[in-house]
Amino acid sequence: SERTLWDELRVARPGWGFLMEEGGEIPGEEGKPRFIIDPLDGTTNFLHGIPHFAISIAVQEPTLDGKGWGDVTAALVYQPITDESFWAEKAQGAWLQDRRLRVSARRHLDEALIATGIPFAGRGDINEWARIYAELGPRIAGIRRFGVASLDLAWVAAGRFDGFWESSLYPWDTAAGCLLVREAGGFVSDYKGRSQPICDETVLAGNDALHSKLHKLLVGALRNA
Repeated sequence: SERTLWDELRVARPGWGFLMEEGGEIPGEEGKPRFIIDPLDGTTNFLHGIPHFAISIAVQEPTLDGKGWGDVTAALVYQPITDESFWAEKAQGAWLQDRRLRVSARRHLDEALIATGIPFAGRGDINEWARIYAELGPRIAGIRRFGVASLDLAWVAAGRFDGFWESSLYPWDTAAGCLLVREAGGFVSDYKGRSQPICDETVLAGNDALHSKLHKLLVGALRNA
């Protein structure tokens, strides 16, 4: 599926670069954007016959000096099983098909349903995750782990989840989802509270009130390590 996406997109946007989960980085022409692609987010679900996985595509612009990468300006997370297309353009909002998305309006932690990803196969710090879980778990309405970070973020944008945290991710896991949440009125940062175009090594997302409350708890959990 990655090769198919690459073949189609390089014809549609000649000279653009690519950053892909399987194919790595393919530089484009100087000054042109790049696509960030995960052709199958949720591979383990797919291999086990669990109908929850997605295709994630984002567009990232180069910085003005041409020496790095800046804002993500377009995003698509597509769930083929449900035929749901979550998409966004910078300053144009986030959408599910033709319906405008907004993050949830919940303000209280005890009403909040939070998504996460659990470290596995030697990736990530399970002890760090457990400390955060111990701090958040007793205070929120529930935690879900579905194994598809791009969809977790898309569901935060859609108000299905009220927040999300995870670490040890890659740009193709979160690039599209970060823009979706922001364009739906939410906040995305790393664990230190820094808002970056793509938060991947650590990511925390939610509406304004819950992001702030979750961040305080998360910082407390890590400080007490």
